[in-house]
Amino acid sequence: MGTIFISSVQSELLPERQELYDFIQGETLLRQFFDAFLFEKLPAIDQRPDEAYLDRVVMSEIYLGVFGNEYGREAEDGLSSTEREFNKATEMGKYRIILVKGNDDEARHPKMRSLIQRAEVQLIRRRFTDLTDLTTKLYDALIEYMIKEGKIRTKPLDASACQDATIDDISPERISWFLQKSRDERDYRLPVTTLPYDTLIHLNLEDKGQPACGAILLFGKNPQHFFPVATIKCLFFYGTTIEKPIPSYQIYEGPIFNQVDQAVDFVMSKLNRTVIPSDDKPASDVRTEIPYKVIREAIVNAVAHRDYSSNASVQVSVFSDRVEVRNPGALPAGWTLDRLRSPHTSVPRYPLLIKPLFLTHYAEQAGTGTLDMITLSRKAGIPEPDFEQQGDEFVVTIWRDWLTHAVMKDLGIDERQKIAIKIVREKGRVNSVEYSTLAGISRQTAFRDLSVLVKKGVLLKQGVTGPGTYYLLRKGLRMVTRDSRNGEE
Repeated sequence: MGTIFISSVQSELLPERQELYDFIQGETLLRQFFDAFLFEKLPAIDQRPDEAYLDRVVMSEIYLGVFGNEYGREAEDGLSSTEREFNKATEMGKYRIILVKGNDDEARHPKMRSLIQRAEVQLIRRRFTDLTDLTTKLYDALIEYMIKEGKIRTKPLDASACQDATIDDISPERISWFLQKSRDERDYRLPVTTLPYDTLIHLNLEDKGQPACGAILLFGKNPQHFFPVATIKCLFFYGTTIEKPIPSYQIYEGPIFNQVDQAVDFVMSKLNRTVIPSDDKPASDVRTEIPYKVIREAIVNAVAHRDYSSNASVQVSVFSDRVEVRNPGALPAGWTLDRLRSPHTSVPRYPLLIKPLFLTHYAEQAGTGTLDMITLSRKAGIPEPDFEQQGDEFVVTIWRDWLTHAVMKDLGIDERQKIAIKIVREKGRVNSVEYSTLAGISRQTAFRDLSVLVKKGVLLKQGVTGPGTYYLLRKGLRMVTRDSRNGEE
């Protein structure tokens, strides 16, 4: 049986804490899987309070944060017990549920407001108005968790029969394409002449004689008849913000494979191209500012890992300085955004949906996708992509090469300073020592050049002074505008 650690400012939310405790301990289903922990119910022990409650966070299965207006008493480090508990749960990779009381964020203590905002970018939080609403939101969150963890057995969407669908809703042409593509890409041995129904059985995409939902999404004649919002919306904007009228707006339907191909083509058609002459080849090479594989990886991940129970579509927006790929859904339980930037396993939301994408070489099933995006972006001389959780949406931002030759000319960047920019593009960062060595200049000149590039909005300084100071390339025109407005130039 797992423990749910209830964290909040005790003096402000005492009724809510007691209600949650009684609800977890008394609800018929929940009490079979969980017990609740309240610090005020801990018997007297020979241990410091701050050590005791953090130990309980470590031992718990779920961290339940209830955030109101007050921040709580601050310790010497300026942190309250509530924030320290949240930090410990995050550090330990605990499953976290955040319930926020009320909608008036302006009335909250500034540090509580900041804590809520920080929690908001890491996971989905729910707001409540009264005690009944509080327990309802908790119940929904715990049921969702138990389904994900297999505590409540139910078939995932990709393996479940698609209601009212029959084998006639499967496209024989798409099945034939898939079998040939899989043979070519992964040496898949299922004969190209295999009938659609037999193919679904082989892929475990059949449920009691009916095509599974995954089969309809992958091979359906008209998947949107069953999943109206299983589409990709692609938008193009001239500037860095969403503004009407929208110059170009397309909604791509059909099977997942078709949607991905069309969405990738849409994005690539909006990016800048550079022709690179070659003495060894009859034709010149053409390079796009963002590598094709980076765009495709982001879009494949969006359709493969999106929440198909959501009423939202995948949305791809091309701006003058970036490409944003949004999908409804969140990271696997216990994952943090930092994990995407280090080696990790693949944890697909829909395993049966991923397998055909793997067989056709649209996906790898190895957890390398985000790392490949980072590596390819660096090689192309553009900033690493950003990964964010924004409410119930997961967002990937791929930065364009906004610092073109024309922009550098307008900014008055000289040839020597371009060396510093080249180093940042290739290595991700630069410091004055490295720049002075590679450019063959003095440390004083190097420092002065880097300071000029910061003032011109090209580089962003990290650290105040000393050997630990380094510089990053600013991520697009939007970042320059925003930081300038905040006085961070």
